[in-house]
Amino acid sequence: MMKVLAFNCSPRMEKGNTALILTPFLEGMREAGAEVEVFYTRKLKINPCTGEFNCWLRNPGRCYQEDDMNMLYPKLREADVWVLATPVYVDGVCGPMKNLMDRLVPLLQPFFELREGHCRHPLREGIKNGKVVLVSNCGFWEMDNFDPLLVHMKAFCENASREFAGALLRPHGPELRRMMKMGLQLDDIFDAAKEAGRQLVEDGQMSAETLEIVSCELVPLETYVQRENTYFALKTA
Repeated sequence: MMKVLAFNCSPRMEKGNTALILTPFLEGMREAGAEVEVFYTRKLKINPCTGEFNCWLRNPGRCYQEDDMNMLYPKLREADVWVLATPVYVDGVCGPMKNLMDRLVPLLQPFFELREGHCRHPLREGIKNGKVVLVSNCGFWEMDNFDPLLVHMKAFCENASREFAGALLRPHGPELRRMMKMGLQLDDIFDAAKEAGRQLVEDGQMSAETLEIVSCELVPLETYVQRENTYFALKTA
């Protein structure tokens, strides 16, 4: 059975726009037979990495900090798929997800190896070479606002010796809840997110067509800008 470890790093947790895509995606994976475990970083104590490298030099494979990462390390070692869900914060991942990513150093060895002519750190023995899926929501309208995040995530996968399996990206994410409150039909987006989960478990990959539906345009750019400005004008009046 495929083991999936998912992290919802949105500070709004299940009430955030990121969860609107993450939840059906994980439902699709469960329905396809995967074992899925979800964690909310807001409920976890994950301290920042202090960069002293005890996990490499004094206690190989173990961080000296006594926090929730010690509970997560065995799960991270065994999971076939890591699902990392975050809103776009200043062109990248949110702070809690960055702390999580930084604290994965104990899974690696300090030694260098060349892979395709590039310096990398080898994984420690017993850690799976699995997949990583990104789920992200952005407040800006354009898809290219995800580009810096995607570059970072692909580089992270290279360094973690895991396959980047793709991303479910939702631009102009706040429009989702606005349209839901208006009673408008959005089942095609949520169904596509679920289908992407099923595809990943059953086929080992997600189709480009399915991911495009998740990211489809909801409203024209000018309409979205007007709606957001009206919303913030009311909130700041």
